[in-house]
Amino acid sequence: MHSSPDADGAIAHFAATAQGRVQGVGYRAFVVRTARRLGVTGTVRNNRDGSVEVLAFALRDTLVQLLEELERGPRASRVDSVSVRWREVVDAPDAFKVVR
Repeated sequence: MHSSPDADGAIAHFAATAQGRVQGVGYRAFVVRTARRLGVTGTVRNNRDGSVEVLAFALRDTLVQLLEELERGPRASRVDSVSVRWREVVDAPDAFKVVR
């Protein structure tokens, strides 16, 4: 389980980078579907190095659930690792979307 800052009912935020076979396998669409189902807002995008970056905003417990899903990924993917950086929330977006 991932550790995160204490936030009693406050919105939390993380930046995560998924490594492995995560481009060209529906990983971004999987992240968007999962985030929307959990009520998470933020963005997901492919990086030039073949990784996928996720910026997410939600209650801490919800973000932990999202991280568990990011580590699994969709069936066609192979997630080797997910690095996570918890950050202080400045302005949370109101939706989850793919950015280019």
